[in-house]
Amino acid sequence: MAPAHAIDGPDAHDHATKQLAPELTIDGPQQDGYSVTGEPAVKRLYPLVRELAVDGIPVAVSCRVLKLSRQPYYRWLAAPVPDTDLVEAYRANALFDAHRDDPEFGYRYLADEAEAAGQPMAARTAWRLCSANDWFSAFGKGRAKNGKKPGPPVHDDLCAVVDADGRTRHEFRADGPNQLWLTDISEHHTNEGKLYLCAVKDAYSSRIVGYSISSRMKARLAVDALEMAVTRRGDVGGCVTHSDRGSQFRSKKFTRALARHGIIGSMGRVGAAGDNAAMESFFALLQKNVLDRRRWVTRDQLRIAIVTWIERTYHRRRRQARLGRLTPVEYEAIIEPAALAA
Repeated sequence: MAPAHAIDGPDAHDHATKQLAPELTIDGPQQDGYSVTGEPAVKRLYPLVRELAVDGIPVAVSCRVLKLSRQPYYRWLAAPVPDTDLVEAYRANALFDAHRDDPEFGYRYLADEAEAAGQPMAARTAWRLCSANDWFSAFGKGRAKNGKKPGPPVHDDLCAVVDADGRTRHEFRADGPNQLWLTDISEHHTNEGKLYLCAVKDAYSSRIVGYSISSRMKARLAVDALEMAVTRRGDVGGCVTHSDRGSQFRSKKFTRALARHGIIGSMGRVGAAGDNAAMESFFALLQKNVLDRRRWVTRDQLRIAIVTWIERTYHRRRRQARLGRLTPVEYEAIIEPAALAA
């Protein structure tokens, strides 16, 4: 005996159509679908038709609503799916997930994210899949001469000055703490994969006031470093934070974090010498004193080594000529109270 709600006879298809149509109405281009090899868009709908058939929706109804021909669908259904196509589909899915989370990423960073998700692939493969599906960086522009895509700045360059010869250079000087911060991201390698460090440096004392370490170079990496700096330093409204034009610093998450704390963004421009030289010098010290000392096996080993070097050696033992042969911690402890007393 059929269930009370079942519909038999010629009205069954019409009932299924009315039930299915609202769910499958597609307006405009299908932005959420993706192609593994640039195949026609209709083939992307075949797996959906198969899933609906399992749920009891007749193939004829699904094809009518989606405006598909049934014969090509049945040919697709009868043909076995090659293992290579399955591998490509999993890779494309991982790339799409990463692109959806961070639209500013280019294909190389998307490949890193896909590898972290368990789908490793060559950079060329990632480029092919991204190109076939129009998954381009939101900030993508024509290539510069060095092959990089710096992207447009989202802040004015507040640290640039023009010298007597008309050349643009940068001055990273501050008369007190929390007036000028510098930030940048460095990449380091371990046997487990890459590790990224984002550091925030106070130009007044050269102290690293905030940092974040992660296996993924997302906008959250820069935001976490900034939040740590704000937590450590307290009221930082009006502080200028200078960075390069990396996508993490141009992201909405980072610019919103700056605005939330009343921090003024500054961003280097192409053609200006020493775009972020003060931060580059810090990373050069880190490279020499930590990274080049040994081969790092795990990310945790390198993470601990970086934090230990920053907090114990760089802050408290490494004396700097520009600070009067004081360490950053000593300089802030001695100079700032004296300035307040005066």
